[in-house]
Amino acid sequence: MDFIQILTLALVQGITEFLPISSSAHLILVPVLTGWQDQGLAFDVAVHVGTLSAVIIYFRRELISMTQSWTASVTGKGFDAEAKLAWAVLFGTIPVGIAGLLFKDFIAGELRTPVVMASSTLVFGLLLWYGDAKGKRIRDEYSLNWKDVLFIGIAQALALIPGTSRSGATMTAALMLGLSRTASARFSFLLSIPVIILAGGLETLDYMKEASLSDLQPLMLGALLSGTTAYLCIHYFLKLLDRIGMLPFVIYRLFLAAFLYLMFA
Repeated sequence: MDFIQILTLALVQGITEFLPISSSAHLILVPVLTGWQDQGLAFDVAVHVGTLSAVIIYFRRELISMTQSWTASVTGKGFDAEAKLAWAVLFGTIPVGIAGLLFKDFIAGELRTPVVMASSTLVFGLLLWYGDAKGKRIRDEYSLNWKDVLFIGIAQALALIPGTSRSGATMTAALMLGLSRTASARFSFLLSIPVIILAGGLETLDYMKEASLSDLQPLMLGALLSGTTAYLCIHYFLKLLDRIGMLPFVIYRLFLAAFLYLMFA
């Protein structure tokens, strides 16, 4: 991989991971449209490590508070709103973990096609519009109950379908439940942490055991670039979300779906 390819893929991952437009679809599409050789699983994992680092650093204060409260709840020393949110993140991860184990081969083999991506981009884009337009937007992430968490968790599991967008699906579900745009995005970002760890952790460890220093250099650069981009994306997305709403992302998804249908259908 040359520097231009590393830079392009890292920027694409950093920008799209937390926006409701599907990072996986874009990482699949870039080499198809440019004629580049597929970047491979190792690079995909590396740029996901970068985005994981970004969300952890951005929410570091919240994560420390949630961890402390969660530990207190486990040891019987109290149960507050931060502990409740931490449990919500953990329970919300269970559906996608189960779905990933049961349907991993089917998703990777049968669903990883441009037509599937186009269809899921279109359908879940329209659902995002509906959730944003019809949601009451009066609740925050601390008001979630176990039924809400299950609903969002199932939405996250559906996001295993390429083109769906994990962040888009979880934000859509949260908006439908009446959460504000900012609360929907914040919970979606927190929910991404265990998912990215589960998805990329084992592959990263296995690759690191066999990789040479020359192999690691492009991966480290990709992780750094994607992490920096993702951090900025999270910051400005949360800052501008209440002002711009979800409509720009819905429109983008509709155009992207149309493009995919024209190119590959």
